Amino acid sequence: MSAEAQQFIASGVADAIGTITLTSAARRNALSHGMMDAISTALLDFQTQDVRVAIIQAEPGAKVWSSGHDIGELPVGGLDPLRYADPLEHTLRAIRRFPGPVIAKVSGSVWGGAFDLVLSCDLVVADPSASFAITPVNLGVPYNTTGLLHFMGRLRLNVIKELFFTAAPAGAAQALEWGIINWLVPAGEIDAFTGDLARRMAAKAPLAMAVIKEQLRVLSDEVPIAAQTFERLQDMRRMVYDSADFREGIAAFREKRAPQFTGR
Repeated sequence: MSAEAQQFIASGVADAIGTITLTSAARRNALSHGMMDAISTALLDFQTQDVRVAIIQAEPGAKVWSSGHDIGELPVGGLDPLRYADPLEHTLRAIRRFPGPVIAKVSGSVWGGAFDLVLSCDLVVADPSASFAITPVNLGVPYNTTGLLHFMGRLRLNVIKELFFTAAPAGAAQALEWGIINWLVPAGEIDAFTGDLARRMAAKAPLAMAVIKEQLRVLSDEVPIAAQTFERLQDMRRMVYDSADFREGIAAFREKRAPQFTGR
């Protein structure tokens, strides 16, 4: 792993299980371009090392698993803040296309784009300190269609609306009930539980696993949308990220004050 990547993550491989640990706690593990590049590169490296299962986690004791997209890196001035080429979008695709199961092991709070990252993992193990919030309405950000489809592939529509419309965090028990997480385990048992789960899956047939995962990804991702419908959705989003509200949301976040949205 490069020296630059070591600023953001630590990674290791043992018994065909690869582990990626987010190590930028001082910045609340914000999903900066550097961190996203480091995660994507680590997943590629795992494939060359015959890793069968990957785990993404924060450092022990972290109060924030990840605060989400690094707001300081969001483009303004009429540019799409969540474009296809964004490093976060690239990393989400890398997770979803990794040939083996990817487990999100979550202790602490998950915010914004990090929630999308967790849902892009195949399985989620959490302890009672975990919470999940998706917060674009706090910033005036028009969430991208791909991201909404990720949520629709995992959660009920009324749950998605509550999460997006309120931006309120769902605690661990609520997240279990809503299907955000697969298992809720005591904090003192999460390491052993996740390790045992990973070992059980790593012992299964890797080719069959990879093909099943890819079939499920294609079947869930390849939703046909008419060209004119897609263009309409993009035009709607463009109106938002070119609005005064979007500029106000980003400015308020940087200035650590409450935004004053006007609907313009």
